[in-house]
Amino acid sequence: MKSRRNFLKRAGASLVGYSLFVKAPQSLAAQNAPSGAFQQGSNKKVPKSVGFGFDPIMRAEELECDVLVAGGGLAGVCAALSAARHGRKVILVQDRSRLGGNASAEVRMHPLGLNYHALGQREGGIIEELKLENAAKNLNLSWDVWDFMLYDKCVSEPNIRLIMDTSVCGAEMEGAKIKYVLARSDATMSQYRIKAKIFIDSTGDGRLALESGAEMMSGREGAAAFNEPLADYDDVGTRQGSTVMFVSKEHDRPMPFKAPSWAKKITEADLKHRNISRDNLGCGYWWIELGGVYDAIRDTDKLRFELLAVVMGVWDYIKNSGKFPEAANRAIENIGMLPGRRDTLRVVGDYVMTQHDIEGGWKNFDDAIAMGGWSMDDHPKEGFYATDKTPCRQDGRIPFYNIPLGVTCAKGIENLMMAGRNISCSHVAFTSTRVMCTCAAVGQAVGTAAAMCVEHGISPKKLRADKTLVKELQQKLLRDDQSIYGVKNEDPADLARLAKVTASNATEGSKPENVVSGVTIDPPNVNENRWLAPVAEKPWIKLEWDSPQKISSVRLTFDSWYANLTQSSSDYQLRGMHRGPEPRIMRDYILTATDPSGNEKILADVSGNFQKLAVHNFAPVTAKSIKLQILASNGAITARVKEIRVEA
Repeated sequence: MKSRRNFLKRAGASLVGYSLFVKAPQSLAAQNAPSGAFQQGSNKKVPKSVGFGFDPIMRAEELECDVLVAGGGLAGVCAALSAARHGRKVILVQDRSRLGGNASAEVRMHPLGLNYHALGQREGGIIEELKLENAAKNLNLSWDVWDFMLYDKCVSEPNIRLIMDTSVCGAEMEGAKIKYVLARSDATMSQYRIKAKIFIDSTGDGRLALESGAEMMSGREGAAAFNEPLADYDDVGTRQGSTVMFVSKEHDRPMPFKAPSWAKKITEADLKHRNISRDNLGCGYWWIELGGVYDAIRDTDKLRFELLAVVMGVWDYIKNSGKFPEAANRAIENIGMLPGRRDTLRVVGDYVMTQHDIEGGWKNFDDAIAMGGWSMDDHPKEGFYATDKTPCRQDGRIPFYNIPLGVTCAKGIENLMMAGRNISCSHVAFTSTRVMCTCAAVGQAVGTAAAMCVEHGISPKKLRADKTLVKELQQKLLRDDQSIYGVKNEDPADLARLAKVTASNATEGSKPENVVSGVTIDPPNVNENRWLAPVAEKPWIKLEWDSPQKISSVRLTFDSWYANLTQSSSDYQLRGMHRGPEPRIMRDYILTATDPSGNEKILADVSGNFQKLAVHNFAPVTAKSIKLQILASNGAITARVKEIRVEA
């Protein structure tokens, strides 16, 4: 209690009653970052080596894997799944009892990312797989079920060992390489010394990078650092804040509310630039944000108290100001007790992405691995207490862009990669790349790259320097449905590229041969890279070769609905969201092969599919053709197929 009161005293609050703090809302923001915080521009190196067995009462375990992933947010989950699916042994260390990070039930921020209206689709890949499964199986959008699905994905993958409630706490270096990572779980009284070939920091806060002595960045650099026009939005060294979310539920009777004594007394003036919509009372509010002038890591407990005081004050205003009669029957269902962090530390990589890259420089990346599309979305350092400012500045001129491999390779540490909001970006670029679906897409790319590094026995830096291997990485990502703009399927293992394609019919300007165009991205209402036909006619599409081919795998990429789809409690998000399997996904279909003698063999007879990417592996057959016949969609009247790949 003493430290919390000292924190409030520093901020100018009266200790007579915490609610009086609202009388001086700027005072918190006026303070400098506390002693020990990482100041922008310091690029501080923090070397550390801790011997194993540092706590004799803890159970000690030595582990070894190909790839260690630290951090189980969406970026870490996608990195771990990707590396494991590419044949590597993975250990995923998560410091919480849930996976998902800011997208978990602990924080409840809905994952956002690519501008799907502009691109015509979402990020694709593993994050799309997770979203589609959640839509199909979690019809009431339970956060606990969403968290459990992430857990199930990881524990069901035989190449992943998941260690939860465990924090990375040290690194043993061998020159410029990490040899071991140390991790500790007070919940299980366990400590781990983990050896790996490639280490991935997906902690968000750069904890593993800090332990290895990597070069770090924090906060705003100012316009002079990278000559960025948007960089002078706020003071150098300050950051975006953290948020505590709440969820309310409608009941069939009035639900009174009395705020605790320490709640902030919110007035109309405090909300001048912060809209509380009468039709969006179910989930609030990302703009309840504080900590941009404090250390969001070390001051978490104090910021949590202050954020909860604001949450209680805002809900008191909604319930008792008389301005929202629609809230009479509403009661808070959930209050986040873990502040969702936006902006802490970033790791300096082999390349630093800036505003200039987002605004067009990305077209020159020859190592593109993922896509982003969120606006350059900056927030005032005072957060909620910046009552004279809007809660954000969103520059959405750029609909989408590619992200390069170089921002994921830690500078000076040979076997360390990053995935998530801690990748190597200027603060302005970070304001776009930080959102969770973008982080997840980068995570998948990093996991795949890490698997390749292990396979070839090389460092991420050497992989990036090898144009042939970068192209191989890009082809692997496209094969797994990752979106990369301007990169085409040129996989020599794809036999479909050699086939003649015909179909029962085609509609809306599409052609059967579009499924082997090598491109799966079409703008909305354009059908240059997909085949369409009426579902009611049970259409078919056939691939035929001049000479028979020995095949054992067919990969089908369907056309998932490009509209919004995310785990959320927001009334605004939910109004435009489909519940259940996505209508455009083909639900029932038969895949057959015809051998050189004309005999037909069923390769797959599918019912109930809800995934965009459907992979069918089977015992090798010799085929002169294969045929996909669509029997039913998940609701759409048109059959839609983006790509068919066939492999030996």
